[in-house]
Amino acid sequence: MAKALIGHLYSDPRTQARLVAENARLRARVSELEALTLRLARENDALAAAAARETLTVESDLLPA
Repeated sequence: MAKALIGHLYSDPRTQARLVAENARLRARVSELEALTLRLARENDALAAAAARETLTVESDLLPA
């Protein structure tokens, strides 16, 4: 009976087409999110470096001359 049910689930061509379309949409969304993650990581690194430079500048201004 399980074989009959599984065969029935995959016999509808509309289901297969819908799954292919959804899979493509999800893959595209994953790619978008990966690109966003990389962009945000680069931006975060740049901000952290700028903050570190600012901290060094402030600390050097506080050192006795």
